[in-house]
Amino acid sequence: MPEKPLLVLIDGSSYLYRAFHAMPPLTSAAGQPTGATYGVLRMVRKLIEEEQPQRVGVIFDAKGKTFRHDVYPEYKAHRPPMPDDLRVQIEPLHELIKALGIPLQSVPGVEADDVIGTLARRATSEGYRVLISTGDKDMAQLVGEDIQLINTMNDLRMDSAGVVEKFGVEPQQIIDYLALMGDKVDNIPGVPGVGPKTAVKWLLQYRTMQGVIDHAQEVKGKIGDKLRAALTDLPLSYQLATIQCDCDLAFSIDDLQIGVRDEETLHRLYTELEFKSWLENLEADSNKPALAEKISDTNYELILTRQELDRWVERLKQAELFAFDTETDSLDYMQANLVGMSFAIKAGEAAYIPVKHDYDGAPNQLSLSDVMSVLAPIIESPKHAKVGHNLKYDISVLARHGINLRGIAHDTMLQSYILDSTASRHDLDTLCALHLQHQNIKFEQVAGKGAKQITFNQVDLSVALDYAAEDADMCLRLHQLFYPQIEKNQIQLTLYQQIEIPLVSILSRLERNGVMIDVGQLADQSHELAIKIADLQSQAFTVIGQEFNLDSPKQLQQILFEQLELPVIRKTPKGQPSTAEDVLHELAQDYPLPQIILDYRSLKKLQTTYVEKLPKQICQRTGRIHTSYHQAVASTGRLSSTDPNLQNIPVRTEEGRRIRQAFVAAENNIILAADYSQIELRIMAHLSEDARLINAFELGEDVHSATAAEVFNTSVDQVDKDQRRAAKAINFGLIYGMSAFGLAKQLGINRHQAQSYVDLYFERYPSVKNYMQQTKEVAREQGFVETLFGRRLYLPEINSRNAQRRQYAERTAINAPMQGSAADIIKLAMKNIDTWLSGSDGTSMMIMQVHDELVFECNQATVEQDKQKIIKLMVDAADLRVPLEVDANTGMNWDQAH
Repeated sequence: MPEKPLLVLIDGSSYLYRAFHAMPPLTSAAGQPTGATYGVLRMVRKLIEEEQPQRVGVIFDAKGKTFRHDVYPEYKAHRPPMPDDLRVQIEPLHELIKALGIPLQSVPGVEADDVIGTLARRATSEGYRVLISTGDKDMAQLVGEDIQLINTMNDLRMDSAGVVEKFGVEPQQIIDYLALMGDKVDNIPGVPGVGPKTAVKWLLQYRTMQGVIDHAQEVKGKIGDKLRAALTDLPLSYQLATIQCDCDLAFSIDDLQIGVRDEETLHRLYTELEFKSWLENLEADSNKPALAEKISDTNYELILTRQELDRWVERLKQAELFAFDTETDSLDYMQANLVGMSFAIKAGEAAYIPVKHDYDGAPNQLSLSDVMSVLAPIIESPKHAKVGHNLKYDISVLARHGINLRGIAHDTMLQSYILDSTASRHDLDTLCALHLQHQNIKFEQVAGKGAKQITFNQVDLSVALDYAAEDADMCLRLHQLFYPQIEKNQIQLTLYQQIEIPLVSILSRLERNGVMIDVGQLADQSHELAIKIADLQSQAFTVIGQEFNLDSPKQLQQILFEQLELPVIRKTPKGQPSTAEDVLHELAQDYPLPQIILDYRSLKKLQTTYVEKLPKQICQRTGRIHTSYHQAVASTGRLSSTDPNLQNIPVRTEEGRRIRQAFVAAENNIILAADYSQIELRIMAHLSEDARLINAFELGEDVHSATAAEVFNTSVDQVDKDQRRAAKAINFGLIYGMSAFGLAKQLGINRHQAQSYVDLYFERYPSVKNYMQQTKEVAREQGFVETLFGRRLYLPEINSRNAQRRQYAERTAINAPMQGSAADIIKLAMKNIDTWLSGSDGTSMMIMQVHDELVFECNQATVEQDKQKIIKLMVDAADLRVPLEVDANTGMNWDQAH
């Protein structure tokens, strides 16, 4: 099933006040206040651009009183009137939001909170995910499985665990929490003198406000007297604090769709309010020969007869390039059945050929066999150039139907990724909205939402035509926009043509090869993990003398920092003691319970993520697990994988290695794992041209011992374990921009000593220091860094005034060329190995790619000669100043092959 569509709800009233107080008092030359208007628009535009929601609504409070005033006339009686400088900005702000095509709503008699609550609950029932952007703590009561909050001032998201982390209570207790505290600004009575700590304490003890009321006589001291005096007001406070989620609204979720911009109004207001950069961008966009101008002028054809098909086949044969897309009944490439295919040969002209729409009353369609009898020669021909979007999926679907898609010339997902891996997501809908100013038809618009969603074979052809043909049409338009930009840079063009495009077919084969799993071993491990997890729980209960929920951050806070009085290492943004993993690691050095909790979390994650889940992911048809590799996700060029994520199976723990033992070979076969040795350090030596570092690799020395010998001024054979460990931490730490502070934490030494290690390192490897400094300077000057093969990583925060963001960008600038170059090298190795495997008579096949490692399933009779060939092809993938080295081993399972 496709991912649930996203609805973003923006609390416009919250934005308005926050922007007014956060922004400087900007005014136009005519004296018109503009700061709040600019601040709100900037936040709204940024959020929509980053989230790319299917629906969005900006909700403002309407003028006048609400139903809460009817319940309590004194509601908000103490709130000061809106400042004049803010009031005059509301009308132009509303006008600008509407001119941007962004839905804006305000409902008379209903607060923005209640409108948002109603929309959020309604949307989740219709199959949406909901993201509420607000700074209002009251909204935390809405958080649930499909509803999260985001604070755009600090980019923090809040799910249910985040609510507990921030407030100390669960989302369903927020109303009780607010009612007990009251609110001076809104004039909600509450219990005088009760703040967050007391409210949390009571709710942890009594669970609800009613529970507090029922046990009011047990509360001691003055605060108990205040509680008992406020008992009659608490139900009212609860009612006022409750967001109403069943309001009558004159609009639906479907009405919250971004529309066409009113450029005339935008131009007028941007000019009037002196938003110069936005005005320049608007004028620049208006002057572009935009493809979007003709997007409404389309000619999409539904192919139902052989005569219509033959006519299109002739057009495809004559086309220099055509766009191609498949429609299926599943997103799982190993299960998907072909439902239809779409083609486009020029912008605005596309066809859809349905072959398996089987709903009641569906018109007669050409059979798949009849269609393929004339289309297969074109689809399988390398001479007929094709462009698609994420063609790896289409390759796999067609392969399942016995068709070998060849002639892949272009992929618009990869074109976008090559041009700028970090600018946006690279899915078709996002790219069309961003570059063509066109909103594609969404899947849920044709197939429905949630439990009522149908598969594409059930979609009416009159509706399916526009959806399917649009995909091919928009793909072709994006190609016409992207490819000329890539052609301007020969290095990027080579990267695209020689690495990324060939990898599409290779990854499809790799995914379809799959890997065998020993289900019995995982079942045994699951049983053993359950025993260990239960034992850790018992240990934790013994330490503190009571049972508690190890998965509850709030209960951990109480036990660690109140009951055991452990030192507070770091606090959450709300001021609560943090129980994050790095905090527990630090506490575990001196106290037993934090280590027990860490061990518990580690085993629980392995159990749920891999041990119990992997057997459920085995394909019934092949008996293997088939992951999905993604070329356009990691910004540096590294591949990532999902369902399952092979990159995150731990290798340093015994339990993690046991999971790898479940990855096995078929009968008469054996696993071969080939791993680049210290490839990023070798790339550092190449890029920095540091003579000592190069010499260590050329002599085949243990580079960490060689570094230790340099830093600690001793001979290599005199380096002890601690010195080598320190040198290894420095070698890898510097690649990732680790500071002396970070090194001190990792080695358990003081910061002064760590700084001395870093200083000694740079003294012995001066060219490394020079390279790092020059890389940062180049990044600041041009805004990006490049790998050895010309892959660019743009760094928009490299000149940020925010020191934390700037330093992160600087660390990325140092690391990205090494990590990205390593990614490019292993991709080249995969290309060379795939060519060899395709031309060999053996049964060996590539089955996994994980970080710097390639994993193969080989015939036992030929594995030794295969190993030597694979090592050579991996070593020859790049020519560096230092030799590449590959460690290759074999075993009956993945772990043994290490």
